[in-house]
Amino acid sequence: MTKHPIQNISIFGTSSDAGKSTITFVIAKIIQDLGYSVVPFKAQNVSNNANVCDDGSEIAIAQYFQAEVLNVPTSYHLNPILLKSGHKNSASLIINGKTIGSKDIHAYYRDLDCLKPAVIDAFNYLDKRYDCIVCEGAGSPVELNLMKKDLSNIFIATQFKTKIILVADIEKGGVFASIWGVYNLLPKELQKNIIGVIVNKFRGDLSLFDEGIRIIEEEFKIPVLGVLPYLPFNLGFEDSQSLMHYQQQNNFNAKHIGVIAYPTMSNYNDFEPLIASKDIVLEFIKTNLSLENFDSIILPGSKRVIEDLKWLKQTGLFEQLKTRKTEILGICGGYQMMFRNIIDDDAIESEFSSRIEGLGFIDDDIIFNKKKILKRDTYRLFGKSITGFQMHHGRSEKYPLYYQKANIKGTFVHELFNDEEFETYKKKSIKNFVETMRKKLDVERIIQSVS
Repeated sequence: MTKHPIQNISIFGTSSDAGKSTITFVIAKIIQDLGYSVVPFKAQNVSNNANVCDDGSEIAIAQYFQAEVLNVPTSYHLNPILLKSGHKNSASLIINGKTIGSKDIHAYYRDLDCLKPAVIDAFNYLDKRYDCIVCEGAGSPVELNLMKKDLSNIFIATQFKTKIILVADIEKGGVFASIWGVYNLLPKELQKNIIGVIVNKFRGDLSLFDEGIRIIEEEFKIPVLGVLPYLPFNLGFEDSQSLMHYQQQNNFNAKHIGVIAYPTMSNYNDFEPLIASKDIVLEFIKTNLSLENFDSIILPGSKRVIEDLKWLKQTGLFEQLKTRKTEILGICGGYQMMFRNIIDDDAIESEFSSRIEGLGFIDDDIIFNKKKILKRDTYRLFGKSITGFQMHHGRSEKYPLYYQKANIKGTFVHELFNDEEFETYKKKSIKNFVETMRKKLDVERIIQSVS
């Protein structure tokens, strides 16, 4: 195939959780393998799962993972606006990779035009350096009450005249209505830029949808670029909904590990190596079930540590943890819960100035600091070398990085379980997944449409 100049692409879902994040890296990787330089982009993401970039900034895990697939440098330009869970009607606002503070949602939308320059600057930065930007949309692009407040779909496609690929989730049902509805509710000028639709998550014999393809192409006049099979993919979990889709194959004598899934659990990508291991059965714990049958309990990251600690106490899990004699591991927010007290005098993660008693395993207090620690490095932890990152406001004077004594272990460092074996598994899984999807896509038609 002759290499021609190529246009930037937007990936629009016809619904939430249609598979936009996955299709973004699949399409980007296919184009990259044809000899183009390609980069992922999402103007605004709403996610508690983030990672620290090469430039020390913070972006959503989806864009970080997409960049990993493409092996391109990571920076805030890939995701200039990030929102994380806040209190009631507020959210933690991160602009250009740095935390600005808590923002009322109504005020956020009212001041949306002030954020557009950051999005435009980030896009233009990437556009000068890459042949093609593959832009992930957010939710559905035609939520009529939100279209004027949207940064990731309509704004990007209109501002930069991107070509558009629709992604429809057939597993949800109503696939024809969602395709027809999104297409016809889009502004007329954007309808002209749609190059086709990908039908995603089909279970069973793909030929059973041949009549569906005919209907979409002949009656809707929208090209079908491929029908993709449903395949479990235990990597790059962006939200709790995608996390619940993981599948494991375990050995008979596998170790049983429980992860406490409190309401604002974050950075659960830490557990992808455990999900991938046949020697581990992983279970997420959301209620006060008995912890006695688990070989190890993990307290994961938390977006709102004090709030999640209160939840632990309300459910009764707090008392179980206090009396547990076997292994408990805390990561970042979970690590902070292990201390005597958590002190947030400046209301950094709380609605008001707050102090709360922790599990008391560690003889120090956690003090929240306005300046967030964002650092990627190689650390020496628990007797081994770990390449990971820190992302937290809480600080311990005595144990600033990690703690280990008897059955209690904890650290601020994420990616604790990543190792060479997992990296090999990840590369193989990504390669096989992309290759499977490539065979089901009309790649030539896609390239011709954007050239």
